[in-house]
Amino acid sequence: MSKSCLVVDDSKVIRKVARHILESMAFAVDEAADGQEALTFCRANRPDVILLDWNMPVMSGMEFLGAFNDLDYGHQERPRVVFCTTENSIDHIRAAIEAGADEYVMKPFDRETLEGKLQLVGIA
Repeated sequence: MSKSCLVVDDSKVIRKVARHILESMAFAVDEAADGQEALTFCRANRPDVILLDWNMPVMSGMEFLGAFNDLDYGHQERPRVVFCTTENSIDHIRAAIEAGADEYVMKPFDRETLEGKLQLVGIA
């Protein structure tokens, strides 16, 4: 069975690029344009990993992460969360990890970078 990834980004271009890379790695890919869409998706589904943008309208990545941490997946393993953003200050990275993100990747990213991060969180 293939692994699944939810790509959460308000940029259609980023979602398309991420989808292309992830599908080439045999992931099943779903997309959400903001944190609220992502939360709705995660209430009904359990992706293996979530590629999460920081700055989005409606609900930001950090707001999503706060609400996501309250979801109950029962005995299933919690999906991994990889923040994917242009925010590169150590304060942003620390805040993301402290809020529950498993890893952090900078935009723009390529397959090699993304694959490395997914391996670090035990998904690739």
